[in-house]
Amino acid sequence: MIALLAVTLTVSAATPVLTLDEVLQAAGQNSLDLKVARARLEQTRLLSNRAWAAYLPTVSVGASYTRNSNEAVVTLPGGPQIVIQPYDQLAAQAEVRQAIIAPSLIPAIRNAGIAEDVAELSTENVRREILFVAAQAYFAAAAYQEAIRATQFLLDVNKAREGDTQKRFDAGTVTKVALLRAQLDRARAEQDLVRARNAFASSRLALATLIQRDPDFTLELPPVPQVPAQGEDLVKQALEKRPDVAAARRNLDLALGRKQGVWFSYAPSVGFSGVYRISNAAGFTGQNDVWALTLSAQWLLWDGGTREINLREESARVAEASAQQKQAEARVVEEVLRAQLEVENARANLTKAEEALGLARETQRLTEISFKAGVATYLEVADANSALTNAEVGAISERLQASLAALRLLRAAGSFAAQE
Repeated sequence: MIALLAVTLTVSAATPVLTLDEVLQAAGQNSLDLKVARARLEQTRLLSNRAWAAYLPTVSVGASYTRNSNEAVVTLPGGPQIVIQPYDQLAAQAEVRQAIIAPSLIPAIRNAGIAEDVAELSTENVRREILFVAAQAYFAAAAYQEAIRATQFLLDVNKAREGDTQKRFDAGTVTKVALLRAQLDRARAEQDLVRARNAFASSRLALATLIQRDPDFTLELPPVPQVPAQGEDLVKQALEKRPDVAAARRNLDLALGRKQGVWFSYAPSVGFSGVYRISNAAGFTGQNDVWALTLSAQWLLWDGGTREINLREESARVAEASAQQKQAEARVVEEVLRAQLEVENARANLTKAEEALGLARETQRLTEISFKAGVATYLEVADANSALTNAEVGAISERLQASLAALRLLRAAGSFAAQE
């Protein structure tokens, strides 16, 4: 046991220890899935600007040069000659357009803001899910690391027992069967250790890939996460705090807004435009520059039934969004209630596993004492050591399940990785 502790301290000193908080921070900063979600969010945040751009004025300028084959000159009675078409004709124009009354743009601007809200909530939900997966991976890897220590201890005990049995066999105090059993126990312990190390290496590699860093770290098994008290209304809390539920509600608002936009398309629109032109050709007016102001109104009375089709389509989308909202809320209620049951079951299993571990330790201690006194056989000692290792691994496994159940309850209640 002292040798195992020395090896553990040496490895810990050479390899940095990665904590759960560091993993969550690294996942929030380096996760590629989260970077993709945030990039899409930045694209969605331009929807309001694009919607407002349709209501803001537009200004355009242009210029042209024309080489004509003939020159046209008009001589007015009692007046000068006016060149209405020179050989080299130059012209420039500036135009301003502004929508004064555009009913379809009013819901479009509001819907753009709602779409941005949905995108932000969806990104927040992605962030929480990524951190939840990272926490699960950390607890699993830490549990495998603890299992390595338990199996390493059993291997050290079996090696020492094999050496002692070999000496006794050479002295003729034990049978060949006892030596073979000692060698078999040592071989099984070596195989269990290899499996535990491979499982830890695989889980650590998955965790390193998730947080985008090299798997050159060790872990510390954190305590079982604290869950809310039984008296708290976790269902109500989840319906209020979970971003996926809020996104479903805003999606319904967006569907209603799009349907409202179809209704607004039946209203007339009014616009204003102003044009200023200048040219080296005076034209019949005798002026090189002209301007015009236009106030126009447009009312689409019949478009072949497109608006009626759009209205029916948006009504169906409203019904779909309403059903999705109810579905999201029902799913949250089920997740919270199921997670509470899983926490209670995991706690009970952990209590029993810790109780079994205590009994296995006491049994192993008494068996060792009896063996040294010559009362217990080697097979009884081997069975006691194996039972102790199995109890330690079982306790580690149940602690992992209790931690994962607590994480699932926090996630279901909307408390895990929630932004302040």
